[in-house]
Amino acid sequence: MDDAQLLRYSRHILLNELGVEGQEALLASHALVIGAGGLGSPVALYLGSAGVGRITVVDHDTVDVTNLQRQIAHNLARVGHAKAESVREAVAAINPDVVVTPVVQRADAALLDALVAQADVVLDCTDNFDTRHAINRACVAHRKPLVSGAAIRMDGQLSVYDSRTPGNPCYACVFPQDAGVEEALCATMGVFAPLVGLVGTMQAAEALKLLTGLGSRITGRLLMIDGRDLGFTSIALPQNPQCKVCSHPPAPLRGFPPL
Repeated sequence: MDDAQLLRYSRHILLNELGVEGQEALLASHALVIGAGGLGSPVALYLGSAGVGRITVVDHDTVDVTNLQRQIAHNLARVGHAKAESVREAVAAINPDVVVTPVVQRADAALLDALVAQADVVLDCTDNFDTRHAINRACVAHRKPLVSGAAIRMDGQLSVYDSRTPGNPCYACVFPQDAGVEEALCATMGVFAPLVGLVGTMQAAEALKLLTGLGSRITGRLLMIDGRDLGFTSIALPQNPQCKVCSHPPAPLRGFPPL
């Protein structure tokens, strides 16, 4: 690190848990953020301000005025712009040294296979089960830690799925794709604005701990947040031995060039 970086990250460096080594690990890291909305906004801003060297942001959507109630990386001037590009601008305004790569397209299996393979940590900031399961399959296939967050109405969830350690569950162990879970969207159900900030900030914290070697104490646990009274409930998540994903990991797709 140069003198400017030592000054910028001095409050991290003062922490015994991080120090110079931890900050250098962040500077050398690559985070993949999928979704640039209510969760992805605080995730990207905190990863960028903390000095994660490379951040890839995937989102096919554009900024709408209804997003501004909670998606704090965007502003009125960028309504109509691609959300991934808007996040790049927001992070650059805080820390121009971070390389943010916006990917303005839907996160399908082929794209995820290419991007997850290149990342050190993956953050699921999406709002639909199909994409969440596709992200999970790619993370299991490439053995990448996945930090998953969700928020709807007044309720939030957070967990870390890390297939690098045998016996840890994956997302599909907890929420099987064939379970017939009804989709709930902010556009129809509503969401409490600070709740997505709370969950997204906690996702960023877990990712930073994973990248610096501190690990995550919620791996294999589901943290549920009640925004009405700020109640937190944590439950253990066992691996499902019949899980169609992590009990029989899918082979990574081949033939797709790095993006």
